[in-house]
Amino acid sequence: MVVEVEKNGPVTTIINNRPEARNAGDPETTDALTQAFMDFEADKNASVAVFWGAGGTFCAGWDLKYAATLTDPEKFNKEVVQDLAMPMGSAPAPRGPLGPSRLELSKPVIAAVEGAAVAGGMELAMWCDMRVMAEDAYFGVYCRRWGIPLLDGGTVRMPRLIGEGRAMEIALTGRKVSAEESLRIGLCERVVPAGAARAEAENLARDIARFPQAAVRADRRNIIETYGLSIRDGLRMEWANGVHAHVEEGAAGAGRFASGKGRSGSYDDI
Repeated sequence: MVVEVEKNGPVTTIINNRPEARNAGDPETTDALTQAFMDFEADKNASVAVFWGAGGTFCAGWDLKYAATLTDPEKFNKEVVQDLAMPMGSAPAPRGPLGPSRLELSKPVIAAVEGAAVAGGMELAMWCDMRVMAEDAYFGVYCRRWGIPLLDGGTVRMPRLIGEGRAMEIALTGRKVSAEESLRIGLCERVVPAGAARAEAENLARDIARFPQAAVRADRRNIIETYGLSIRDGLRMEWANGVHAHVEEGAAGAGRFASGKGRSGSYDDI
């Protein structure tokens, strides 16, 4: 199977399992990844997902061997230009060239990055809410060499993460970006020893999954949706997205605090 799904309580690990191609995306793989994340979103028992690549590579981007079969202009126009075109307005979007990059989930996703996450693979990692990188893992817009632009949200998400100037330099040079640099500039949130990215990402996912989820999802949504708004418009959005979670979970949480739990900032037995 090109994509495997493992469930451990509220944590779902979605595995890109095409190591013979360094987990590069062909149509079968990208369709399967998209469906796996849609299934995660629909699963009422799933709270947080971890996205990991088998075989020591997160994802090497678009499968260029598949891309090389698209030399016929009619085939390219059908399979890429038409089938993957991003619609205007709020119409439903097809999957991205690398799969789930256009999905707007309500739940957190954590990328566990081992080895290369380059070209579209880097875009998939940036689609996730957080990134845990092995110390020898790396990013890079390696598609710069072949005349392939970023079409899975890279030019949209990278400036939000690290600023326009840094994003421009990394995108236009296509250079390698180490885990250490990624942590320093904000492209990832944690760096761990080689081979430990999945375990650390799953631990982080369990930490998040143990909290009341309506408030987690409201705060996640507000961080995403208030970006670029004025303070006043952002405050309106924050209230609209968060007040229902406060009603749903806040009184019960206050009751647990009143009963003696969580005193002095403790996160144990909450």
